[in-house]
Amino acid sequence: MAGIFAKIAAGEIPSYKCAENDKFYAFLDINPLVKGHTLVIPRREEDYFFDLTDDELAEMTVFAKKVARAIKIAFPCKKVGMAVLGLEVPHAHIHLVPMNSERDMLFSNPKLKLEENEFKDIAEKIFGEFEKL
Repeated sequence: MAGIFAKIAAGEIPSYKCAENDKFYAFLDINPLVKGHTLVIPRREEDYFFDLTDDELAEMTVFAKKVARAIKIAFPCKKVGMAVLGLEVPHAHIHLVPMNSERDMLFSNPKLKLEENEFKDIAEKIFGEFEKL
């Protein structure tokens, strides 16, 4: 049975798409630390990030790099931080978080409460920049 992220990547569960290709999918975190907080997942369901093949890890990192560039253009910041946690959902994923200070990457921080139109606008900005790269 497919998990929630696999269903999101397959389009069975709605998401705020930021980028995609045949192997990977990027979408907004629905409990973001900051505006632009994006998740990158492989379409192939794998629980543990380091159980991905070497090729998958390399390709996912390159894909995430392009997404991070799009985020940085859409939401100007000092850097886009990358974190791999993986305990909350059993599907390998990368968090990409626009950062102006290291505090922006503290997952214990209160999460933003955004309206649907805000999520849509954020995703469209990132997707538009991703498509230009």
